[in-house]
Amino acid sequence: MDQDNTFQNRIDLSELKTKVDQIRTEIRKILVGQDDLVDLMLTALLADGHVLIEGVPGIAKTLTARVMARLITAEFKRIQFTPDLMPSDILGTNIFNVKHSEFEFRKGPLFSNIVLIDEINRSPAKTQSALFEVMEERQVTMDGQTYPFEPVYMILATQNPIEQEGTYRLPEAQLDRFLFKLVIDYPGIDEEVQILNRHHEKKNFDKLDEVQPVIGKSTIEYLREKVAQVYVNENLLRYIAQLVTNTRNSPAIYLGASPRASIAILNASKAYAALQGRDFVIPEDVQKVYAPVINHRIILTPEAEMEGLNVFKVCKRLIDKVEVPR
Repeated sequence: MDQDNTFQNRIDLSELKTKVDQIRTEIRKILVGQDDLVDLMLTALLADGHVLIEGVPGIAKTLTARVMARLITAEFKRIQFTPDLMPSDILGTNIFNVKHSEFEFRKGPLFSNIVLIDEINRSPAKTQSALFEVMEERQVTMDGQTYPFEPVYMILATQNPIEQEGTYRLPEAQLDRFLFKLVIDYPGIDEEVQILNRHHEKKNFDKLDEVQPVIGKSTIEYLREKVAQVYVNENLLRYIAQLVTNTRNSPAIYLGASPRASIAILNASKAYAALQGRDFVIPEDVQKVYAPVINHRIILTPEAEMEGLNVFKVCKRLIDKVEVPR
């Protein structure tokens, strides 16, 4: 216990706690439930990662992303992906300037701080693949010239399940660049009644003007520096490595996770621990972020799918098989 108290006093997380409490208060003005989803999106923001949100139409995927962007004092742009969208439509293109008799680069909507890509799997692979360099290296290279992005850069992408009509599966290489894939399910009966009550009384739904920005770009960078200092025991590093390595050896998995997944779990665990007010990671933090990090990075075997397994059941099995460090 003394050791834990020492850890708690090592990093001052009071400002982080204050900001997180304010964010949760503002979000509840608009959204019903979704506390777990919001925590994981905040985790991704602090871990400097991108988020893919999947769910059937009508369960507030886009609204959730818009509310999150509204809470941040930063430039926000929204892109609706459609089957006819071209890479230059989102990256930008070189335009000939007649006045100066030279080409100049006109930046596309990806040049922002928070970018909402709505229904990312409505566009074919050609446009999806244009995001590779943007998401990993935070830059765009056009005609040999590199255009860097600002330090605070986050893509929030929504997609419908791949079984939906008119959708294109994202390439595995692009999925790997998302820190989390968060799957939103239908609300419970009590939550749905609350949604109906709010609509019936016309209270705040879709009124994003009611949401006040809470956090700015400089504060995000400052808090990320705090998160980077969160302590991780050597045994937990081995625990993370073992959990990821087991995805490559499981008979239920055709394609396992890469070392990028291990790094993602590490960074996400540190951010999630900080959200809980701790400056040290515990096994429960790793377990919490494991499925969101892994579920889009593995492909199950046909045999496993025929047995009725899904990625979340497989992730739970993998966690259960590894001894928890003490």
